[in-house]
Amino acid sequence: MKLRPECFLQFLHLDKMYCLLSVRNARALVEYFQMLDVHKKNTLNDLQFYHFLHYVTDLTRRQIMLVFDLLDWNATGEIGLDEFYMLVCILLAHENHLEKQFIYRHSWPVFELLDMDGGHTIGPKEFQATRFLFNINKEELEKIFRDFDVSGDESLNYKEFKMFTIFCIDRQQKKEKEKKSIELKKSQK
Repeated sequence: MKLRPECFLQFLHLDKMYCLLSVRNARALVEYFQMLDVHKKNTLNDLQFYHFLHYVTDLTRRQIMLVFDLLDWNATGEIGLDEFYMLVCILLAHENHLEKQFIYRHSWPVFELLDMDGGHTIGPKEFQATRFLFNINKEELEKIFRDFDVSGDESLNYKEFKMFTIFCIDRQQKKEKEKKSIELKKSQK
């Protein structure tokens, strides 16, 4: 999933630590949302949502409609500002390679988002269908279930999912330290 060049979202900045927008950026996003809301209902219907995501990303129609269904938490057929904000933060996290940081910082909302059937667990099919949101490849997905499905029921409950997020952030921090160490060694030569 990529943001298209020159779209409005490219000009918003996500805080790298907490994966949230600044107040100024959030205000700009509210204004943008209100411009998209041509019916003045403080929501976007599926058609508005589809055209927005089709314009700003390279997602397929099927992926866009899946995201709409995931974000339509109360099944009204509309997406409110809260859901829109979360979507934009996910898009920006993906664009800035902060997917794991986002999952870690917002583990409960992400867990609820990925729990497509509302069963309080995430099964391999649910994770497989949504892995494009967080840039998780197929091998990584299989490893997640092999390593973190402690209960052995072939699904992750919230505690198992939270362990996965902690592991991801630890691994990301380790990679960043290694990268800095390599850069430091290069600069000393």
